[in-house]
Parts: sequence; structure tokens; C-alpha cells
Amino acid sequence: MTAQAVETGDLATVIGLEVHVQLETDTKIFCGCSTDVGDDEPNTHTCPTCLGLPGALPVVNEGAVEAAVKVGKAIDADIPEETTFHRKNYYYPDLPKNFQITQYDAPLCAEGELEFSVEGERRSVEIRRAHLEEDPGSLQHKGGSIDTADYTLVDYNRAGTPLMEIVTKPDFRSPSEVRSFLAKLTEVLEYLGIFDATRDGSLRVDANLSIVDMSDVDADEIDASVLEEADPNRTEVKNISSHKGAEKALAYEETRQRNAIQRGRVVEQETRHWDESKGVTLSMRSKEEEKDYRYFREADIPPLQVSDWKAKLDIPELPDARRERFQAEYGLNDEAADKLTSTKEVADFFEDVAERFDPGLAATWVADELLGELNYRDMAITDVSDRFDEIERLVELVADDEITTKNARETVLRDMLDEGDAPDEIVDREDLGKTSGDEVQAAVADAIEENPDAVEDYHDGDDGAINFLVGQVMGKTGGSADPGDVNQLLREELDG
Repeated sequence: MTAQAVETGDLATVIGLEVHVQLETDTKIFCGCSTDVGDDEPNTHTCPTCLGLPGALPVVNEGAVEAAVKVGKAIDADIPEETTFHRKNYYYPDLPKNFQITQYDAPLCAEGELEFSVEGERRSVEIRRAHLEEDPGSLQHKGGSIDTADYTLVDYNRAGTPLMEIVTKPDFRSPSEVRSFLAKLTEVLEYLGIFDATRDGSLRVDANLSIVDMSDVDADEIDASVLEEADPNRTEVKNISSHKGAEKALAYEETRQRNAIQRGRVVEQETRHWDESKGVTLSMRSKEEEKDYRYFREADIPPLQVSDWKAKLDIPELPDARRERFQAEYGLNDEAADKLTSTKEVADFFEDVAERFDPGLAATWVADELLGELNYRDMAITDVSDRFDEIERLVELVADDEITTKNARETVLRDMLDEGDAPDEIVDREDLGKTSGDEVQAAVADAIEENPDAVEDYHDGDDGAINFLVGQVMGKTGGSADPGDVNQLLREELDG
């Protein structure tokens, strides 16, 4: 599907992204300080190199380069023979050197592509570049937000953490597309094993949004040259930290700019801060241009020869490939395959369960029952990763016909998640073991004897009456009989 303009008259929304991803390495990108900061005291994970002290020299973290090459392979990007680092010069309190080591005209990855789905249709976004750089520190505003704080503290624990900045072309036409793209990008990064979405600040988004007059341009032909000719005032929205936040921030900014244009006002080219608590963007400063950063080569880091790494480094099976394999190998439909490959942890767990039990039963219990209950509790599969053996035991109880599916779902699984008890313990305590055949037969006979009106309705052709009788039997057996078996027994008795 090609991107379509979101029109208000002849106005189109055009969005490009700069996504900053924290790479999972043990140490920072140019020094040996640990990246495992957690709740440690501020400024305790620092050294002369990440603080930019005189005479301290950077040494490139090989693990960060390997992670970046894996990203390049995943997005089918061009990886050059040689890549270089530059200094991006600007002053900000959390940037101890007053410059950031990054990449400029020789990025590690260029001209890639990522496919994702929006409302069931496939979209493709071009990745202009993806390069390595160091993270600044962090600011803690005390007594208010960025514009109302009494004072601000600086913590350099994060300074020097390896980042990969992924820059897209202006291929997005709506905030919802941006959210879908970020979800897919996160999925791919997690499959590569180089990114932890649960880590605080692991993904940050800067988004450039313009409202462009497309009265003389085909919406399918919007590209960089068209945008330059249209000369829109581009607004950068910074400090977005989630997929949902990106959609909300850009929806607000889109509405703000369209309202300004419709009222005859000029949209200023500026950088704006997304205030998530208030749900608004706030002006920070006029938008910098590339020349303002005075890029020049980082003389302390020689050029890196990386072309051979692309051939040597393997990447795992990515989400799309795994989704297709699940459909072919396990006979899953689109919806189940999507759910079961939503994260690598979910996909791995499903395959473990499918090795022991029928794939259809495994898919139902992982995709529908388990994920459904976790979503209801705002939990992720990683929250129960240490209990996979117990969850497999629950599936085993159902597969071996020891408890009913209803009791397994509504009592055992929910108790496991809410109270932390083991499945066998719950089954014994609640007496959920399946009722014996003689007890079910007796309950069927009693239900028929006690409900002559329902029996008469059934014989008169009201097939719905059987459901009432099934309910009566289930009540007599405490829900421990199998509804399908009960239905069959009732029909045999009534039709006999």
C-alpha cells in the first residue's frame, strides 16, 4: 500500500522520525563503565572518558558495532567498507564534553527499509540512515516540569551509553502509522537480541512533522525534493518515550499546526517538547540547522573497517519469517500467528509448548488464554518467565483431560497469576478434578428428571433447551464435567 495524504482541503501531514535505541551492551560505547545503572546513586557510573576530562581517549565498544551491523542486515541496509565517527558540537548541561561523538557523512547503515502493517495493510518505510552515537546524561527537573522547575540536577550515569539512531525518510502520513512502525521496529530489535524495551529510556523518539500544501502534487509522489520545494516549516517534537506517546504527541501537533494554518497563522520552525502529563507540546527553542552543529571528524577514533562483519555476523529468524513459518508448520491462522510472534519470548514459549502438546491446543492456551489474562492485568510474558514450567503443567492437565478447559481458564490460570499458587495445588484445593463417568451419568439423569419442561421443549424441536440442561448438569458437578461430553450424554438419553 502506498502512503496516502491525510487531507484537510489540500493539506497533507508529512512525518519523519529519528528513533534513538539503547543497545544492550555490558559497558558504555567508548569506555568501560557499566550500563547496568538501575537505581544506583547518580554519577556513580562515570570515568574520565565518559565525563570528557582532558586527556581521556575513547575506545569503540565492539559489541555496539556488532549490534549495529545486525540492525543493518535486518533492514536490508547498505553497510559500507568503512565508517567514521564525528563530533556534533552543541552545549547542553547533560553533555559533559560539549560535543557528542556520533556519525555524520559515513554512517554504519544507509538506505534500508522496514515493512509493517497498518489496519491490516502492509506499508514500507525507507530508512535513510542508522548510525552509532553516545547518549548524553539525564536531567532531573525538581519542583515542576522543564519550564516550571525550581532547579535541575544532572546525572551522568547514562552519558556514553551506546545508542543507535535510526532516521527514516518522511514517509509517514498519520500518527497511527508512526505507532505501528515503532511497534514493528521494537519487535525486530528484540528478536535481534540487542534491545530491552523494559529498560527505562531505552527508546526515545524525535519526530519532524510538517503540514504541506499538496494542491499541485500527487499525494503518492511526496518525497524529500517535493518537500524542499514546498518549503514547509518543519516542527521537531522531542522527548517521546513510547509508541502510544508518539501517536498522542503527533496527533496533538498535527491538530495544532492545521488549526494555525486554517486561521492564517505562520507555523514557526522550532523544536517542541512533548509534555506527556499535560498532553501538549511546548516550545523549547528555534529549530537548529545542520550547520549549527559544526560537525568535524573525531580524530581520536580511526575509521572502522566493517564490510566483512556483514558476512560473518548471523542474525536470528525475524518476526515476519517466523510468522510465516508458524502458519506453514503449525497451521495457524493470521491472527494466532500475529499474537504468537508479537515478542520473541512469546514465540519461544509457544514452540516449547507445541513440542509437547498438540499445536492447536498450544496456540489456544498461549495466544488466547495466557496472553488474554496477562493483557487484562497489564502484564507481559516476561513477568511469568520463571513460571513457564507451571503453565506447561496447566496445559498438560487440560491435554490429559484431568480438568475442564473452563476450570483451567477461569479458576486455575487466574489463581496462578493473582495468587502465585501452583496448578496442582489449586486443583486439589478447589476439588477441580474431572467428575467420574458414573457421577456425570447420575447428574444427567437427575437433570432430566427435575426439568420436565426443558425435556418437553427439546422434544418439541427447541434445540436451545439442551443448553439449559447442560447448565444444570454442570452445576450439579461443580463445573468439573466436560460440557461437550455432557451435551452428548443428554442427547443420547433424550433421543434414546
